[in-house]
Amino acid sequence: MRAQWLWKRLPMVVRGVVALVVGLAFLFPLYIAFVTSFDTAAHVFTVPPHLIPDFDWHNYVRMWHMADWLTYFGNTLFITVITVALALTTSILAAYGLSFIEFKGRNLVFLMILMVLMIPAEGLLIPNYVILHAMHLLNTRWAQILPYGGSVFGIFLLRQFFLSLPKSYQEAATMDGASHLRFLWSIALPQARPVVFTIGLFIFIGSWNAFQWPLIVTVSPAVQPIEVAVSTLMGAHSVDWRRLSAAGIMATTPLMLLFFLLQKHIIRGIRRDETMQP
Repeated sequence: MRAQWLWKRLPMVVRGVVALVVGLAFLFPLYIAFVTSFDTAAHVFTVPPHLIPDFDWHNYVRMWHMADWLTYFGNTLFITVITVALALTTSILAAYGLSFIEFKGRNLVFLMILMVLMIPAEGLLIPNYVILHAMHLLNTRWAQILPYGGSVFGIFLLRQFFLSLPKSYQEAATMDGASHLRFLWSIALPQARPVVFTIGLFIFIGSWNAFQWPLIVTVSPAVQPIEVAVSTLMGAHSVDWRRLSAAGIMATTPLMLLFFLLQKHIIRGIRRDETMQP
């Protein structure tokens, strides 16, 4: 009986071990960066790698005095929050229209939106740059926000969720005289809250970690995000890996805190996504 019990639990144990190994493999580079940010110069390039930090806080002090990090953090926070708010608003409205509003060519519009996913992000750099140049928005925070004010992934996921809602919800709301916005705000959106949290987190992470596009469209530190600031710590001939690691840990910490604060909503949203029917 004990052997049968262990045999039944074996797949679960194997999955747990594999998940643990994969998780540690992803966390190991982050841990090395953490250790390097506290190391002395003698331990940076040792082989095998130095795994116990020296807790040399001078690396963080020197890094902090190399740039106006409060300005960079403020820019990043403003750009990220506005991008998330704008992308969620457009995604929710577009997904609702493609789910609950009958109009000619609705499926064709949705297909065209999905086709945007087939275009590499690099293919949109020049068109977006030309448009922003014509709008005189280069070297501004809005140049880093507007190109990401819509999320095809968010529209797709929310549309799939809205289609899984019973039609009786909308019929009952219509009979009570509720408008489309009232039905969306009071009934559909509260049901989709875990999905909205998941989409918002993905957009937040992408916007917070944005580097290539801000580097292209900005030249002034007054409007640049923190990832561009971190890149300035890499010299032309040498790199101070301790200060660079300290800056990387500083830039990554808000994302880790956000994940731990919202992990219940994220897991709930992922589980809800798995049960959605198209």
